[in-house]
Amino acid sequence: VVSTQSTEAVVSTQSTGFFKFLLWVVFIDFIGVGLVIAGACWYICGWVARKENLPQSPEFGYSFDVHCNAFFPVLVIMHVIQPLCWHIFIDGSGTWSSFMGNSLWVLAIASYIYITFLGYAALPFVRGAEKILYLIAALFIIFLFSVCLNHNWGKHLINFYRYRIGE
Repeated sequence: VVSTQSTEAVVSTQSTGFFKFLLWVVFIDFIGVGLVIAGACWYICGWVARKENLPQSPEFGYSFDVHCNAFFPVLVIMHVIQPLCWHIFIDGSGTWSSFMGNSLWVLAIASYIYITFLGYAALPFVRGAEKILYLIAALFIIFLFSVCLNHNWGKHLINFYRYRIGE
């Protein structure tokens, strides 16, 4: 609720917008996207386990639990820290604003990827979990291009939320 209030202050919605936004964050961002990511990870781990004739594969509940653990830093960075930095760093139109806004995104997504890696690396029957970390290198390359092109992901997130909740 606190993270929703801080982001809602930047989005500047009306009173009903807060509840719409809260429902969006819980049911779409957390549960919906989480089910998709957890399902993809669960499927890939099961596929690799069958391909290598391993006796076990992770349960879907474990995959969703890994998502829940990995989502918390994303929630804090994107819905608490970003709104606090919004007017100071991110809301401008220059390269510095893009760099600061996109740096928060990279930090959030990289932490999600790293915690996901830790979750799957803890399983004794999952081999090659370190390949998940290659996504961080790709993320960093995308970050460099986006800053060079002055493409601010933070502004797009706020505009997306404004559009989705109809304010």
